[in-house]
Amino acid sequence: MSKKVTIQGQSLVFNALFILVNLAGLTLVTMGFHDAFENSKWFYVGIGGALMLVSIIGLIIFKGRLFMSLISRYLVGGLFIVSGLIKANDPLGFSYKLEEYFEDGALAFRIKEWFGAPGFSLEFFIEWALVLSVLICVAEIVLGVLVLLGGKIRLVSWLMILMMVFFTFLTWHTANCDADKKFRDRDTYAMNDPLAEIKIKEAKENPDITIVSKTSTELVVDEMKQPQCVSDCGCFGDAMKGSVGRSLTPKESLWKDIVLVYLVIWIFVARFKIQPNTREENIYMLAVSAVIISFFSYIFGWYFPILFGLVALLVSLWILRAGGRFLGNYLGASLLVSAMCFGLTSYVLLFEPIKDYRPYAVGSNLKEKMNDGIEGKYMNLLVYKNLKTGEKKEFDANSPEYMDSKIWEQTEVWAYDTMWTKEIIPTRLPSITTQFNPMIPIADVGEAERELSVVSEQMKIAEVPGIEVWDKSSQTSYQIPESEFNEADYDTASYEIRGKVSMLNPELSEISLREYFLQAETIFAVFSKDLKQANFDKIEAYKAIYKEAKAHGIPMFMICSSSRDEVNAWRAKNDFQLPVFINDETELKAIARSNPSLMVVRKGVVKGKYPFRSLPTYQWLDKHILK
Repeated sequence: MSKKVTIQGQSLVFNALFILVNLAGLTLVTMGFHDAFENSKWFYVGIGGALMLVSIIGLIIFKGRLFMSLISRYLVGGLFIVSGLIKANDPLGFSYKLEEYFEDGALAFRIKEWFGAPGFSLEFFIEWALVLSVLICVAEIVLGVLVLLGGKIRLVSWLMILMMVFFTFLTWHTANCDADKKFRDRDTYAMNDPLAEIKIKEAKENPDITIVSKTSTELVVDEMKQPQCVSDCGCFGDAMKGSVGRSLTPKESLWKDIVLVYLVIWIFVARFKIQPNTREENIYMLAVSAVIISFFSYIFGWYFPILFGLVALLVSLWILRAGGRFLGNYLGASLLVSAMCFGLTSYVLLFEPIKDYRPYAVGSNLKEKMNDGIEGKYMNLLVYKNLKTGEKKEFDANSPEYMDSKIWEQTEVWAYDTMWTKEIIPTRLPSITTQFNPMIPIADVGEAERELSVVSEQMKIAEVPGIEVWDKSSQTSYQIPESEFNEADYDTASYEIRGKVSMLNPELSEISLREYFLQAETIFAVFSKDLKQANFDKIEAYKAIYKEAKAHGIPMFMICSSSRDEVNAWRAKNDFQLPVFINDETELKAIARSNPSLMVVRKGVVKGKYPFRSLPTYQWLDKHILK
């Protein structure tokens, strides 16, 4: 009779010690490849690698692979649940990140480059980005639950390996994307497309553009383009940026995935020995999982994953016992957890994320978010090469050491080699950049906008006295600021001076509300990233709020990314003369996921943000927000 395999192996004590040494070695190796430990890189990597090698040999000798796989299951399962919930909390935001990867110059350029397939594209996935976003979130959580329960571990380990290989490839691509490197891209244009004619002309002068084929109906063009490098992989959405102040760098994200791959490999190797948890093991699993999920929840400043994770594990254990013949198995547990996940994602898609990590979250001080960036610090290093030994020396170009060395005079021994810039403190953009700039071109200002005091005041500056001049030869008139007009410069035979007029100041092209957001006592702002797709079924409720706000002296306006023609069509359709300003669509996506959404701002602080499905009345806002 064969001996039952347990986590104890040959020695519980020695295996526990080897696991601690292994994880310590893994930590040291990871630290060694971090930029902060660059000067001691190989020391950390050498020590860490040695510890990992010794501990792996020890785990094999003392048959501790099952114990190591158990620890890996706890760490991977807990992180998968939290990571999946972070994404499920904002699946729309995650889908925006997937769309970036699916654009033609992003992830697809690797395939074009490696396989010589310039026509390859992933753009057809863009319209499926939200569906993929939700499925990935659900898959992460379900796999996290199953690996903790020890259910269907052979299938789960394969799925985890495949998922981690995909994510590691994604983060490797992000970390190693060179924006200056070019790749060959192939595009097809219809001959009646104006771009086709432009490309034909450009191909004659630009060596980066080649005409592959040309028929009466289509034009095929190969063009050398620069890749679209994604700066943030979106692994944890906006959570890390909103909780610890910054996202993982692409290199840090890559190493996070490498560590996860390593842990998943331990699970994969032991998949034939791992058995479903016993009742006693489930008690330990729940306790340890709660600690691990709590740790990650603490990092992200959101404790909902503890509740969701424990409920998901408990209902899975319940369905395993009470599900009967058809659902009393791991398929039933997976379906139940999936239903919970789809319920969560449906709720946040209908309304807003439960935990808002974005800089426009309720309670955010917009002024602080606009000024929380860090100015980078850099050092220019001059490199000199010894002509005899090949030795290289680096000097800070501004250091006394460099000036005292006078190495540039030692031309028989040293020669200037190169100069490079070393980053001392990385630049960090503010949470809210200049992309947030609600504005309106002066020419588009209408009566609705003029009713706002901030606009009427700026329009006084925008209008300056001018002189109207008639050009007799072209039969056209134009206006010149009075301060720049000199009558002696205009021959009466060619020009006619028609008198003074009020004209727009040519030095002022637009009116911006950026500073007004920070200073106004109270404002109501309606955000719509796309008027054509916005749901204004509650337009009468918005009108009622506008009427009450206007009566109480509170400015209310809309910010969208649509053209002025689309704005005017929307006004006419809804009979609603709401002041409308324009902002970049990318920033509007970050401000609110709901389209439209109402934001209440008081002295630069976001006091409330309401999706259209839960739009309050003015009376409610007056009672709970304004007072």
